[in-house]
Amino acid sequence: MPRYDFRCRACGATFEVNRPMVQAGEPAACPQGHLDTVKLLSTVAVTGRGGASGGAPAPAGGGCCGGACGC
Repeated sequence: MPRYDFRCRACGATFEVNRPMVQAGEPAACPQGHLDTVKLLSTVAVTGRGGASGGAPAPAGGGCCGGACGC
C-alpha cells in the first residue's frame, strides 16, 4: 500500500499515512488531531539486484528501455 507524507499547518508536524491510491487526495488529520494538513511531494527510489548483468549498469543510449525495442 502506498505511503503518503503530510505536514500539519497548525503544529508543523510531518507524518506518513498508508492508504490505497484511490484515497491519495483525501485529507488526513495529523497525530495531534489538527485537520489543516497538506500532502507533500515525495521522491521514489527504485533499486534492484541487477538481474542477468550481475548488477552492472545498463548500457548507455537506446531511450527509455535500453534500445531493445528501438524506442
